[in-house]
Amino acid sequence: MHFEEIDCHCLPIVGGKGANLGEMSKAGFPVPPGFCITTTAYRHVMDELDETDRWLNHLNRLKPEQLDKIRACGQKVRDHILSLTLPNPIKASIIEAWARLGKDDAYAVRSSATAEDLPTASFAGQQETCLNVRGEEQLLEAVKKCWASLFTDRAIVYRIRNGFDHKSVSLSVVVQRMVFPEVSGILFTADPVTGHRRTVSIDAGFGLGEALVSGIVTADLYKVRDHEIIQKQIAKKEKGVFPASKGGTEVRELPPELLRKQALPDRKILELAELGQRIKKHYGSEQDIEWCLDGDNIYILQSRPITSLYPVPSAKNDEYRVYLSIGHSQMMTDYMKPLGRSVFQSFVPFDDDSFSFVEAGGRLYWDCSSFLFLKLVQRKILKSTIVDDNLSALKKVVQSEDFKRLAPKRGVVRKAFRSAKFMLALYRKIIPRLIQIWYWEDPGLAVKQAFATFEQDLAQFKQALSKRSGAERIRFIREHAIFETIVDPMAYTYAGFITLPVIKRKIKKWLGEEWNPSIQKSPPGNITSEMGLMIGDLADAARPCPEVARYLEQAEDRTFYEGLNQVEGGNTFRAELDRFMEKFGIRAPGEIDITRVRYKEAPTMLVPSILSHMRSNAPQEHRKKFKQGEQEAREAIQSLLARVKATRGGARKAKKLARLIALYRNTVGIRELPKYIIIRYFSLYREAILEEAQTLYKEGMLRQKEDVFYLTLDELVLLLENRLKKEEVKERIRSCKAKEEVYRKLTPPLVITSEGETFSGGISNGQAPPGALTGIPVSSGVAEGYVKVVRRLEEGKLNKGDILVAPCTDPGWTPLFHSAKALVTEIGGMMTHGSVVAREYGIPAVVSVENATQILKDGQYVRVDGTNGYVEILDEKKKNE
Repeated sequence: MHFEEIDCHCLPIVGGKGANLGEMSKAGFPVPPGFCITTTAYRHVMDELDETDRWLNHLNRLKPEQLDKIRACGQKVRDHILSLTLPNPIKASIIEAWARLGKDDAYAVRSSATAEDLPTASFAGQQETCLNVRGEEQLLEAVKKCWASLFTDRAIVYRIRNGFDHKSVSLSVVVQRMVFPEVSGILFTADPVTGHRRTVSIDAGFGLGEALVSGIVTADLYKVRDHEIIQKQIAKKEKGVFPASKGGTEVRELPPELLRKQALPDRKILELAELGQRIKKHYGSEQDIEWCLDGDNIYILQSRPITSLYPVPSAKNDEYRVYLSIGHSQMMTDYMKPLGRSVFQSFVPFDDDSFSFVEAGGRLYWDCSSFLFLKLVQRKILKSTIVDDNLSALKKVVQSEDFKRLAPKRGVVRKAFRSAKFMLALYRKIIPRLIQIWYWEDPGLAVKQAFATFEQDLAQFKQALSKRSGAERIRFIREHAIFETIVDPMAYTYAGFITLPVIKRKIKKWLGEEWNPSIQKSPPGNITSEMGLMIGDLADAARPCPEVARYLEQAEDRTFYEGLNQVEGGNTFRAELDRFMEKFGIRAPGEIDITRVRYKEAPTMLVPSILSHMRSNAPQEHRKKFKQGEQEAREAIQSLLARVKATRGGARKAKKLARLIALYRNTVGIRELPKYIIIRYFSLYREAILEEAQTLYKEGMLRQKEDVFYLTLDELVLLLENRLKKEEVKERIRSCKAKEEVYRKLTPPLVITSEGETFSGGISNGQAPPGALTGIPVSSGVAEGYVKVVRRLEEGKLNKGDILVAPCTDPGWTPLFHSAKALVTEIGGMMTHGSVVAREYGIPAVVSVENATQILKDGQYVRVDGTNGYVEILDEKKKNE
């Protein structure tokens, strides 16, 4: 099929690259002429090979890490394809199309897979490209090379990782007349680094574009925004790829006058950027474009969607907006299903678009623009010396050119006030309680009082929920004012927040000392720490029963309890497990998403933590360690108060400080209680929604009851009221599942603007040694040990003294802290879960360490400095010293 016969609907027969070239040719873009050898030819050739089905079935059973088997099987397939003789009809068809374009010309012969250059997966560079192909023999050999390249190790692994069945992927071959350009390169219609959607980014070098793709040359970089060149970075270009006289290509040294020369003139930079924007407009999405310049003519050699950009939240009225990630603050940056997002959004009865949670890439973001546009807030952020990921990122936003130019100057106070109405209403309830706690209440009663009321409220809600059914039940959940139930615990939490800096200032003023971190150890009332202690109790219950430990290693959720009852000691362990599940069975990693499976539904999630605890800790060690922490805190407090008493007016100072410390210790642990209460309510929501889903499943409205997770609360109400058709529901669920496949692979940014520009925290640290990874110091001390990277809790098999390295930790991760010697996370701040627990356990911790789980590897020996905020990779010599 020649390009003029092809458009975007031809993808199944000419692959992604061929479909795009035909589409652009038809649309009038400057594309060199060519034709595609369709997937029919490829399938015909593969069907002729007797071993094809056996090879493909074997590949479909392999995992990405089975490289030796992938390599061996892939080599067999490639060898067979390269050795075959093309069937005469296929050979004749190729020669006829080639002759029509011109036998004397040179050609680029490129692979075009049906799973390539798609909106959701680019597969860029996975298959073969042959340049400067001349003559019939070279052409036919290049075609076979392209077919064979579908089975390179890299291509096979890429398909496995992206969930593509090897049988479902076919290959077309693009044969395109060669252009021999002076300059070539790549254009991105959005900045691939920052994500900025109005910035065109251009790489350019001399000769063919292969020099850039293969990495043998550093290209010039030009950036264009709003028809203006905003950046030019001229590289030293020592080499280039050029056509060889007998076909193929060769690398040549560039003459001295080209080494520092700007490859593309300004006039052509602007012309190319404009052409890129036209292609983007044609496709309706951001594009990655291969281009070249021959004389004064620009040619487009390929255009594919950019699949790595994070989606931009929809802004109201095309205004400039700033969005802050909810997932980063909640230590859960994974994809959330629609029901999970919907329930979380129903937390707060927003009545104004200027203050809302919005969805992007399957995650939730807070539109903080109305507050950020206030000059007072901007000044506070810029002057702040608090080491915090969110503040660091927002500081970069406020200092950015877009913010200075696009942030509105008028009406911001009115909008901010409207946005703050809910928060002000909440604080009107919290602040009186906070004042009462601060001045008059006995700190020793804080824990008891904070836990006193919510159980009663929870029971009343459960009873009211049970009396409702259908759409009325879901509306009751949607309209439940959950924040009303946590006012008291939040007041105690804020008391702990504001007490600590006051204590530190007084110690500094009266004694000239920094405060002793031991005072933070083992505070009372931390519900999450209690969960960790009960995991230790489970380990102690299993320890004397070898049969139980062996059973846990191979247990399955479906038969977990039945199998446990059949092993020796199982009943004893079961009693302890039931006690744990009664209090914490409603928890799980990523628990802010109501759709995530809970411990009581999948008890095997607890097994790695239990077994790690058994390996790493002696019986009752966890309880003894907690008691030891209490004792160290008491001794530190007594010593501190004694020194204060010895100062002038010491008795009065010591009395005041003693109350502040008591207030801090008795409220800091309550910080974990509001979330626990919310998760308790979530458990009731989840049970009720799944009951309704079971009914819908029986009626045939859902294929399985868990499909309800792909509907919002509003959609579920419509479905229960028969206002959604069965086909419509199934299409919505199918569409959501398709998006989930894409969104799960994306890494959400901490901050993103309506322009698509992303910002990270990026904590700098001048005290770190050269080459060390830097972050926020959140729990003091220094520890050395071997790295254990844990990306999911189910993989959490730590040995005693391991350095736990994780993307983030929420309460579900607490059991691992008993074995960890130190903590390193990619996300977090001073008051996030992992930081608080690390301080209570007395282990050093550094958070907000960018790409820690990619850079640090299992078994590396590292030093974690939780006082100065860095992680240093040590060599064997340092370790031995």
